[in-house]
Amino acid sequence: MTSVDVPDYTTEAFFGLEDKWLRTADGELTHYHELGSGTPVLFLHGSGTGVTAAANWWLNLPELSRQARCIAIDSIGYGQTIAAPETRYGIREWAEHLVRVLDALGIEKTWLIGNSLGGWVAFQFAIDHPERLLGVVSMGTGGAKLTKALHSHAKPELSEAGIRRTLEQFVVDKSLITDELVTLRYRAALNDSASDRLAEVIAARDRDRDALPLNFDVLSRLEIPVLLIHGLQDVVIPPSRTYELLDTIPTADAHLFHRCGHWSQVERATDFNAVVCQYLKAHGVTPGT
Repeated sequence: MTSVDVPDYTTEAFFGLEDKWLRTADGELTHYHELGSGTPVLFLHGSGTGVTAAANWWLNLPELSRQARCIAIDSIGYGQTIAAPETRYGIREWAEHLVRVLDALGIEKTWLIGNSLGGWVAFQFAIDHPERLLGVVSMGTGGAKLTKALHSHAKPELSEAGIRRTLEQFVVDKSLITDELVTLRYRAALNDSASDRLAEVIAARDRDRDALPLNFDVLSRLEIPVLLIHGLQDVVIPPSRTYELLDTIPTADAHLFHRCGHWSQVERATDFNAVVCQYLKAHGVTPGT
């Protein structure tokens, strides 16, 4: 297999999460964090400038790892994951990346927890690979019609000021967007070839919003447990997206947070962790012994 160098840049110091890399294909190294033991739960981040697994889940992994084996990855095209030459990006390609991750980790079936784009990928995975899925938790599920906020993300400004403006659209409480978080996201966006990949990744996401929408006929036949979470003040993906999925998926339940935007796992972290932990436990997710 082709040799791939692990990047020098890490996020461990800021987020307190150990950096790991996994060879998932020839020329491809997937960057991830892993905590806990027991039933596997794979975490999928959203999109946006400088997004990483750690920047989405640092407030959730320590708590939820008490209940399950939590694995949070940087999807291909994002963060510190090294993509092979000629890698193609898109909703189905991100779902196929998950297959490679599971195979490399020796995991037959998993839960998926996805934020925004990650929720969209989770449901595409459910459509394409239902035999490998135990259940889905999705918040602010991506793939919805273009909103003003989403439109502004199509041409992101690669600067700390631009990243701050984007992140402030994710929350009601703007004080959560600290200088330290903005700087870290900016550094991540400049890491290796990330800045070069950004336009290609965003174009693929926006292309598939029209070219490959979720197949609601297939979703209407899902038999796995599904929890949909949404902030009522989400201006990026409106709550109507959750209502639409709730009406379609027969096994779906929903939890809505008031005074909360697109980043429910950050803005309402304590409550989010409690809701998800209780849901997972109720559906047989157990810690290792």
